Amino acid sequence: MQFHRPIRDVTVLNDFAEVPSLGVLPVNAFVLHAEQPLVVDTGLGNADKTYLDDLATVIDPADVRWIYLTHPDRDHTGGLYDLLDAAPQAKVVTTFLSVGILSTERPLPMDRVFLLNPGQSLNLGDRRITAFKTPVYDSPATTGFLDESTGACFSSDCFGAPLASIEQASADGIDGIPADDLRAAQLLWTSVESPWLANVPPGTFQRSLDGLRAMNPSLVLSTHLPPTTTPIGGLLETLGQAPSMTPFVGPDQAALEAMLAGLHAGPPAQRAPEDDLSATT
Repeated sequence: MQFHRPIRDVTVLNDFAEVPSLGVLPVNAFVLHAEQPLVVDTGLGNADKTYLDDLATVIDPADVRWIYLTHPDRDHTGGLYDLLDAAPQAKVVTTFLSVGILSTERPLPMDRVFLLNPGQSLNLGDRRITAFKTPVYDSPATTGFLDESTGACFSSDCFGAPLASIEQASADGIDGIPADDLRAAQLLWTSVESPWLANVPPGTFQRSLDGLRAMNPSLVLSTHLPPTTTPIGGLLETLGQAPSMTPFVGPDQAALEAMLAGLHAGPPAQRAPEDDLSATT
């Protein structure tokens, strides 16, 4: 896991997942170093991940007061229950729908839950955060929030992009990614994440971006993109093209079998020189 500090009050805990046929997807969690420290999402749930140990290099887990769960997908909840055990004062800030979804696998203790809906704010002692509904999402439970102290916008999966390499997915910003490549990757991700956009009138979708445009954040922190300090107008311009994209359709069974056959075949066998000679006689 890589650690980035794009601004004084925010640490990015950066991981990644290699996704066949798409690329390398950044998977970020965050720490907002407020008077009442807040963790944003808790990383991947793979058995080899050590989210709590990684978090402990940034902040003592016992000091965490809030865990903001943007939505209950497994790439956001990997260390959730371990952190709840290690942070006895912490409450999970999320939505009623997220709590309901988690209850089908491992219910949250209800005395550790703080429900925050879009438009509502939470006081962290030295600042407020205000939740908002992200314009694209793969879970209807998704929310992001704006830190009113720094102007940092935590956008959950919105603005994500599968990138060309581990180096790009682990970078401390998007500056080194060619603009055309980034735009194409963001549109691809949105067609995967929100295929329903093809059914949304473009004008209606454009109006849904007005809230983010009005925020004009100083920093955009997406789960699936390196930290972004460029003006949000460019990100929104790319996102505005999403309704015209063809929804992503993944490989079918025949393609899967072909991929598996290629993996099992290994490198081509080396033929001995006498094999070539016998083939000519």
